[in-house]
Amino acid sequence: MAADASPNVTRWRLVDTGPLAGPANMAVDEALLLHFDPAASLPVLRLYGWEPPAFSVGRFQRAEEALHLERCTAAGIPVVRRITGGGVIYHAAELTYAVVCATRHISDARGVKESFRALTGFLLRFYGDLGIDASWAVDSRSRDGRLGVRTPLCFAGQEEYDIVADGRKIGGNAQRRLKDVIFQHGSVPLRCALAEALPFFRQPPPGLLEGATSLAQLGVAADPARLRGRLAAAFAESLGVDLVPAPLTAEEEATSARLGAERYGKAAWNLYGETP
Repeated sequence: MAADASPNVTRWRLVDTGPLAGPANMAVDEALLLHFDPAASLPVLRLYGWEPPAFSVGRFQRAEEALHLERCTAAGIPVVRRITGGGVIYHAAELTYAVVCATRHISDARGVKESFRALTGFLLRFYGDLGIDASWAVDSRSRDGRLGVRTPLCFAGQEEYDIVADGRKIGGNAQRRLKDVIFQHGSVPLRCALAEALPFFRQPPPGLLEGATSLAQLGVAADPARLRGRLAAAFAESLGVDLVPAPLTAEEEATSARLGAERYGKAAWNLYGETP
């Protein structure tokens, strides 16, 4: 079980937006980051999902090198660009979280690795509460291959503090650091949807499906709303905080709408990383 983080504040905002379209999801994530004041704002845990399914590519990734974009267009699957790095992810049946906080809100957050460990520990508690024996990849005795190898597909590689269960990666997490601010988001797959995504990948690596797992494959079938509640509870218990349900502020809503129209609704950003 993960060591609990000890933040300097005990109240966090819990923003549950439910499932949104891909462009809206990425716009809300960025709006929360843009409006966060590390000196004054309450830290945020956001929970959400994806409807319809979408691909997200890493901040500096070339979408056309990882995906058959014409196939995505023909199938009506949106492609959106994240504000975090890493490889392409297919978002379908999953529970997704985002965290926005100051470095002072997380103990042992001196660097990216330390904050990653602190902010993924709640996932170990969540999986453990579901009866799943999960661990960080760096602690997994059953892992094969090297950690930290860059791949164009998120689930094809393992970083030290990715979560593994039954020797396979479950979900993915990515982080961005600004001055005194940590932004992190990640996914909990309810079922394995990678088989649906294979035709859209340009070069899927061998063993991709065998190297990833999901709650359903691990014998957990639960209502998504109930799982969101358990994930929030695991977060609160792991970090020792109180979660206060709160909607987006009017300013966050306005910024999200603007970003959705000007950036995440545009191919220039989503496919090529070009800002308007």
